[in-house]
Amino acid sequence: MKKIIYILLIAVLGIGMQSCSDYLDSDYIFNDRETIEKVFNDRDKTDQWLATAFSYLKDHCADVCSKGHIPFNFADDMYYGDRDVNYDASNANALSYNSFKEGNYDENTKQEAWTACYRGIRQASVFIQNVDMSTKFDSEEEKADYKAQARFVRAYYYWILLRRYGPIPLLPDEGIDFTDEYDEIATPRSPYDVCAEYISNEMLLAAKDLPLRRGELSSARPTRGAALAARAQALLFAASPLANGNNDDFAQQLVDDKGNRLLSADYSEEKWAKAAAACKDVIKLDVYRLYTTGIRTTDSPAEPATITPPTCEPYSSLPFPEGWADIDPFESYRSVFNGQLDEMSNPELIFTRGQNIGGENIRAMVVHQLPRQATGWNTHGLTQKMVDAYYMNDGSDCAGMNSEPEYKAVYPREMWNDRPRETGFTENNADYKPLDAGVSLQYANREPRFYASVAYNGTRWYLGNESQSVNKNIQVFNYRGLKNGYANTMFWLRTGIGVMKYVHPDDTYENGNINNARFKPEPAIRYADILLMYAEALNELTPGVNYDIPSWDGAMTYQISRDKEEMRTGIKPVRMRAGVPDFADDIYSDQDKFRIYLKRERMIELMGEGKRYYDLRRWKDAPREESLPVYGCNTLMMQGDREQFHTPVAVWNLSATFSQKMWFWPISHSELKRNKRLTQNPGWTYND
Repeated sequence: MKKIIYILLIAVLGIGMQSCSDYLDSDYIFNDRETIEKVFNDRDKTDQWLATAFSYLKDHCADVCSKGHIPFNFADDMYYGDRDVNYDASNANALSYNSFKEGNYDENTKQEAWTACYRGIRQASVFIQNVDMSTKFDSEEEKADYKAQARFVRAYYYWILLRRYGPIPLLPDEGIDFTDEYDEIATPRSPYDVCAEYISNEMLLAAKDLPLRRGELSSARPTRGAALAARAQALLFAASPLANGNNDDFAQQLVDDKGNRLLSADYSEEKWAKAAAACKDVIKLDVYRLYTTGIRTTDSPAEPATITPPTCEPYSSLPFPEGWADIDPFESYRSVFNGQLDEMSNPELIFTRGQNIGGENIRAMVVHQLPRQATGWNTHGLTQKMVDAYYMNDGSDCAGMNSEPEYKAVYPREMWNDRPRETGFTENNADYKPLDAGVSLQYANREPRFYASVAYNGTRWYLGNESQSVNKNIQVFNYRGLKNGYANTMFWLRTGIGVMKYVHPDDTYENGNINNARFKPEPAIRYADILLMYAEALNELTPGVNYDIPSWDGAMTYQISRDKEEMRTGIKPVRMRAGVPDFADDIYSDQDKFRIYLKRERMIELMGEGKRYYDLRRWKDAPREESLPVYGCNTLMMQGDREQFHTPVAVWNLSATFSQKMWFWPISHSELKRNKRLTQNPGWTYND
């Protein structure tokens, strides 16, 4: 009976962190006051318990999701315009883009993730503590797999919390003794390093018993690679400037209830070596690869023939991954995101929730990207900064990149391009494929990822499932006065530039039915990210210094150093798949220069995948990058002034600012009241 009470009290008290009015998540198990022994010796109920532990990963705990749940998917690259300041102002969770960007939200906004994560942590902990008593598994290996899954998801909840809130309370694995006084079970925040190390160790334990691959019916459950990849992310964040040797004012103010600092004041280069070794653990599994498609010789509106990148030897003559001679870079990248591939067909998908994302899923995001011809909201767009980040198809910078005065004031010289932007427009649909006639030459001759991701003014939308033929295979312009241009409604792109990533040629929102858009598996962790993380971590090591780091299972010892060829194994395949040349030797040789190019590569490759918001913070780049004015097309111009339309201007109705409190999300007042040892993030209030 004591075990029943123990579990019930943990559920009701929320381990000192949840409302006393919350209901027990697993009430169906306790309808007859069953003992915990009966629960874990009933296979169906054991399965249900584990499924409940995973159920909190959706909605506000998703990695890639639309802004209703995950505004963090919108940093300085993407924006949304359909939740202006007066949009449902009574709903604290209907956060407008400007409110989000200005930090104009309070301590009670979007706090569902905190509650959901700790519920999931509790559910997984009970499972871990009790599943060994079960006799209903077919084998000990199967039982070990279940326990490892619970360990993974518990650590992943902590990972979600760590990214968003910074250092958080780590609860005892065995739970909290309900006989203790309430004040005694209050739990302080643990230092960032301790949180990251805990996640790392738990993922290691999980990896030992997780399989390398899952079957189709279990594609959303973690594998060994998922555990090792999540571990690598946590270690990389712990090595990054925000948490490693940070002595700024914010770091000095972020303390626990005893005044102890929570961000490390002492820099440790070895943290980068450990992060690199963790990435290498994933690479050495030899399970994942970047997805590629072969050259397409047939041509159709939805599936265009391969556009061969400009000749650049040796890459033009070598097969992937040494070159791009045998692949279609555009389709290889596009298909990873738009639903062309399911979870099991995508070799670079390491972890995904599959269809268990929740209502604000990627399809909801796509609905807001689609033009009005597809009954789309036409409100999610890209900033000029993001558009300019994409390379030309020969690997050079686009003319005019970072040429705005505000950008030149903060960016190093090597990040400018003083060449004037291209003027003029295409005259047909043949000279500058894939551009149709009437498109600004600023968008000509760009790298394949640009065309797979950017809905520039004059993009052709295929919309193959539209019922009216007039809306199929249609060129869409965003000039003022046209259907998708500036208007006195919410349905227009504030920069005049939309988002094509995640969109499939079959997608439509006709009749307001989200199911008319193809399902897109969530890319929570994919192999390209691991490769870029590996190159980044190696770059931060002092040349000539070696670190001996054991592999995840202790089977070997890696010699980790700033090896240029090893750095190439990380970043080169990503660029080969994209159809752009590898970086020159002088970039690999210069640590500072490589860091600039690595950050840009992450910005391009991972656009719209929920990474940049957190990257900017862990690099400590957010004060600069998120304070720069948002530039875009001059959307007040009509088609008769099309040259002026394509002259970048600061967008008056998209905010850009950063304040100290925006490093981490605030902790809600209700949680601070329930846990007297919990401290608030600097800049936010305690509801005094």
